[in-house]
Amino acid sequence: MEKKPNAIKDKSFGFAVRIVNLYKFLAFQKNEYVLSKQLLKSGTSIGANIEEALGSQSNKEFISKLHISYREAKESLYWLKLLYKTDFINEKEFISLSKDCEELIMIIVSIIKSSKQKI
Repeated sequence: MEKKPNAIKDKSFGFAVRIVNLYKFLAFQKNEYVLSKQLLKSGTSIGANIEEALGSQSNKEFISKLHISYREAKESLYWLKLLYKTDFINEKEFISLSKDCEELIMIIVSIIKSSKQKI
C-alpha cells in the first residue's frame, strides 16, 4: 500500500538521513564525537516528533509535538553553526544543511500557526 506524500514528514526524514551521514563522517573521519552526537540527537528528533504529531489524538497534542520539533530544529541549527565556526564542516556543507534546517523551521512554524487557528 502506497501512502500519499507528506512534505514535512519527507523533508524531516531526508534531513535526518543527512545528519546521520554527517555524524558518521565527523565521528570516523574527523574524530569529533561530542558536538556531532548532540547534532545527531537533535537532528533526528525533528522527524521523530513530527511522526508522533501525525499520530496524535488531538489538535493540542499535535501542536505540542510540533513545538518539540521546532525546538529540536533550532537546536540543530545551533550545532551546525558551532561545527562550522570550529572548522569541522566547510561553508558549502554548512550552507546546505542550515538551509534545509531553516526550511524545516519555517514549515513547522507555518503548520503550528494554522493549527492554532483551528482551535
